[in-house]
Amino acid sequence: MLTRDGTKCDYSRSRNKYSKTMSGVNFKPNEDRVLVLPAKAEEKTAGGIIIPDTAKEKPQKGTIVAVGTGKKDEPITLKSGDQIFYGKYSGTEIQIDGTDYLIMRSSDVLGSIG
Repeated sequence: MLTRDGTKCDYSRSRNKYSKTMSGVNFKPNEDRVLVLPAKAEEKTAGGIIIPDTAKEKPQKGTIVAVGTGKKDEPITLKSGDQIFYGKYSGTEIQIDGTDYLIMRSSDVLGSIG
């Protein structure tokens, strides 16, 4: 199955029958947390100037890879594959299988695209 952005997505029954693997990641966030794959930083400006690595800004958008079950009184409205915006200093950076991800609370998400 493919998501909106064209990444491979399949369901597995490893530990939890609701655990989902997307792009080979088997990670299930707790409660109201989401796992986000940040978008790549811009390498050129609109005028065509190349931005060096030291001057690149941290991206503030990304794609949700995995979603927790939510709290008892607050269900999560986000789903895997959603394109989102989040705060500049939101989340904790983690690395799974050599890929950098952010894990954050669903309340840190500012909004979704589309």
